[in-house]
Amino acid sequence: MYGRSLPRAALLLLGIQLTALGPGAAVEIYTSRVLEAVNGTDVRLKCTFSSFAPVGDALTVTWNFRPQDGGSEQFVFYYHMDPFKPMSGRFKDRVVWNGNPERYDASIMLWKLRFDDNGTYTCQVKNPPDVDGLVGEIRLSVVQTVRFSEIYFLALAIGSACALMVIIVIGVVLFQHFRKRRWASRAHKVVEITPKEEERLNQEKKVAVYLEDTD
Repeated sequence: MYGRSLPRAALLLLGIQLTALGPGAAVEIYTSRVLEAVNGTDVRLKCTFSSFAPVGDALTVTWNFRPQDGGSEQFVFYYHMDPFKPMSGRFKDRVVWNGNPERYDASIMLWKLRFDDNGTYTCQVKNPPDVDGLVGEIRLSVVQTVRFSEIYFLALAIGSACALMVIIVIGVVLFQHFRKRRWASRAHKVVEITPKEEERLNQEKKVAVYLEDTD
């Protein structure tokens, strides 16, 4: 009786533990989802993750690419303790590791963008025993120049800053000018008043002397 019930109890307990661990043992991926960059520039494809298990030597990162115009999925980059660059294909000598597993960062840099780089980039992270989870995606659009709205707001910000600086400079110059004029006017009045005061004092002295002589 005990010989049969014990394995069943052990299996039941193990099943409960696996069920409790299962939902938490999935790697979660975070990306920008949509990204726009200018042709010929470099772009960082950001991919961060969270994992139930601590990051160890078993961590792997896989980047792949699906062209916008269709076609088969292409290898972009692989990381396992060390980065492994593609030895051939469109991404040869154009992609480098830009992540830090200790900071849960699995990002890469893509150099010298081309129009045929348009498409979806996928980032998959496995950190055993966390090997399940959704794959992160970034839909990259390579454009000739930045959109007009971005240029407009940038020009508006720069123009507003320059106008504000000009207004401040003009205000300071006018303030200094009127302050100097006011000081000069006050000094002129003092110069004009001083001789009159001296004449008045002299008259008062003469009157005082006359009164003394009269007495």
